[in-house]
Amino acid sequence: MIEEETCQHLAAVKDIKQPQDYICEECVKTHSSWMHLRTCQTCGVTLCCDSSPNTHMTRHFEQTGHPVVISAEPGERWLWCYVDELATGY
Repeated sequence: MIEEETCQHLAAVKDIKQPQDYICEECVKTHSSWMHLRTCQTCGVTLCCDSSPNTHMTRHFEQTGHPVVISAEPGERWLWCYVDELATGY
């Protein structure tokens, strides 16, 4: 469920794309490590967060413009919009 204070990008997410695997696909390719994972709500790719050395999800946003991610961490239920810098629970 989307909270009252939200943006058009967050409000547009109707079906949450869950991670297929709990790995950063790009870190695996380079034998790097990650801190936390995020899943893109446009294409479903799971990549590492900004606390990770390679910040792959932010790079994904910069390259694709896909605005919304969820935390892929077990037990966390929130979305983040890169464009409007807003978060909300679901």
